[in-house]
Amino acid sequence: MYTVDMLLKRIDSGHYDRSFARLYTNEIEKQRNRYRQAVLKFSEIYGSERKVVLFSAPGRTEIGGNHTDHNHGRVLAASVNLDIIAVASMSDKNVIRIKSEGFEEDTVLLDDLSAKQEDQGRSSSLIRGLAEKFSNNNYKIGGFDAYTTSNVLKGSGLSSSAAFEVLVGTVLNHLYNNGNVGNVEIAKMAQYAENVHFGKPCGLMDQTASAVGGIITIDFADIKNPLIKKVDFNFADTGYNLCIVDTGGDHADLTHEYASITVDMKAVSKSLGVNYLRETDMDTLLKNLSLLRKKHGDRAVLRAIHFLRDNQRVSYQVKALESGDFDKFLRLIIESGHSSFEYLQNVYSSCNANEQGLSLALCLAQGMLDGKGAWRVHGGGFAGTTQNFVPSSLLPMFYSQIESVFGKGSCHVLTIRPVGGVCLDSLN
Repeated sequence: MYTVDMLLKRIDSGHYDRSFARLYTNEIEKQRNRYRQAVLKFSEIYGSERKVVLFSAPGRTEIGGNHTDHNHGRVLAASVNLDIIAVASMSDKNVIRIKSEGFEEDTVLLDDLSAKQEDQGRSSSLIRGLAEKFSNNNYKIGGFDAYTTSNVLKGSGLSSSAAFEVLVGTVLNHLYNNGNVGNVEIAKMAQYAENVHFGKPCGLMDQTASAVGGIITIDFADIKNPLIKKVDFNFADTGYNLCIVDTGGDHADLTHEYASITVDMKAVSKSLGVNYLRETDMDTLLKNLSLLRKKHGDRAVLRAIHFLRDNQRVSYQVKALESGDFDKFLRLIIESGHSSFEYLQNVYSSCNANEQGLSLALCLAQGMLDGKGAWRVHGGGFAGTTQNFVPSSLLPMFYSQIESVFGKGSCHVLTIRPVGGVCLDSLN
């Protein structure tokens, strides 16, 4: 830990430049300024005499397996160069205070860590849930003050909530546990916080991708011990750009839409005599198709079919990347996108059919990229973003057309980040 003045000198002297290069590619000067401003803001709010530490947790991009994790399926995901950073300092008070840029300060007293219904949907519930789970898992907790700032687009499908959860877990890990808590365990504790305290029935993919980092494939067949494998592939060498298009859709009041997916899939699995769709197969589903349609309706059946096909598709995507067959990988991305749109049905809300920004973005992408790239809905869906693999030769046209429709700043060209949640001093 360093005093505010010492930390500023270390940033200005280039001490963290290697870390910035690793996390953000060619944005060293930009990140120097960003971290410097965050330290100054912490000093302004919590005092210049404090000893502080720098932390970062990335957003993530889901590459394969759309809504498969909550049914113990497979996913392919990667951390990206958009993140939430924190300047944090231990406190002798039994309270966690986090001031996030643009938001009111969250304050959590550590003498009562039980879930509170009135706190659901608030960042404070995530902080409390992580502290509770750390304590229940026999790890140390304690008070700290932190200032955070984020460039992870809220509601973008890049998982700003998971990045925040992983960031809080990483701070607790390094301030009070000497960095001894594993990244996967932090991800599990973050999921608990979101499920139990925040009130959102999410799977484990977002938190794991943010906590572990790099390109990873995760098999959730055993949810307590998911199989996580790094995928050795360099997207930068393909000549394609990973573009996330933010359509400006609002995720507010869409929790029921996300929840309906798990409800539909759970209903089908229960009728097939299993707890999760991962425990059945397509032949069994097809044999019972008539009964399932009558009992649960066509949407539930179609969503189950999407799961079974997209779950298998992840294995094909990983094999394509590992064998260097990028053309096949792109075809599989498009297949996954069609399955999400047509069968999973998470591209627009059934309650607001007039707003179809994602549908329009996918339509435009297909017109520009058909036979040359790939496009799909990104993340949870219903609003937010699409994911596109755009050849460098088409990037200016793609960028221009997208921003002419969805506004300046709607097209984000990202890079894959090699590490997950981290204390920056541990990278040096």
